[in-house]
Amino acid sequence: MTPPETAEKSSAHVQSLVRGLAVIRVFDADNPRQTLSEVARRADLTRATARRVLHTLVDLGYVASDGKNFSLRPKILELGYAYLSSMSLPAVVQPHLEKLTEATHESSSIAVLDGSDIAYVARVAKQRIMTVAISVGTRFPAYATSMGRVILAHLTSAELESYLSSTELKRFTPQTITDPEALKTELAHIRDQGWALVDQELEEGLRSIAAPIRNQSGRVVAALNLSASSRRGTAAEVLEHLLPHLMDTATAIDADLRMVDTRI
Repeated sequence: MTPPETAEKSSAHVQSLVRGLAVIRVFDADNPRQTLSEVARRADLTRATARRVLHTLVDLGYVASDGKNFSLRPKILELGYAYLSSMSLPAVVQPHLEKLTEATHESSSIAVLDGSDIAYVARVAKQRIMTVAISVGTRFPAYATSMGRVILAHLTSAELESYLSSTELKRFTPQTITDPEALKTELAHIRDQGWALVDQELEEGLRSIAAPIRNQSGRVVAALNLSASSRRGTAAEVLEHLLPHLMDTATAIDADLRMVDTRI
């Protein structure tokens, strides 16, 4: 006879939820993108079951698919928001952002790539520069932002082509790069120099610089930036004053993420 507590547990056990969580857990820093067969094997599920779970997660916005490979999207952070808020990501990066803003007297932020946009996941604001108020969760087109370009610059060729084919490059100011080939040239330059400068391409009067944030395996998973008013000097003067602080902070965040095994 089945003990009452076992019977109660069995009746409350939702197998589809167990399978969904098993699929989510197969993605990690070493396996960020996987095929259906790889997910099924690593989650110990049949291909049919893995397919149903993956497509449900895609429909919900937690997983992205390019038709062959699947990967987690930043929205997955919502599932662990309470833990992240109290323990991990903000606890790691927030002190660095506060120190960076204190040293430079400029607003600092961290964002991740989500579809065609960047999504802000941490921020310390010094003063409002843009006409739109920025906070955690704010989204902007990646191609027109310094953080977005830093991340795009480290995509694979196939990933970048997929991004460009699915994204309309709209002009926000006369300076906005809207030609795909010109953008690819700029991204190659950013990848080589290790940082990005975007000068009044998203909004007139706004200048920003960004550096990549890497996970334990060295993959670029986010970006750190400083934003300033164009009235505060030339682009060269901004770089001279802000870039050393930005790069030092990015290096410090990378080191802390490796130590605490935190993933963005």
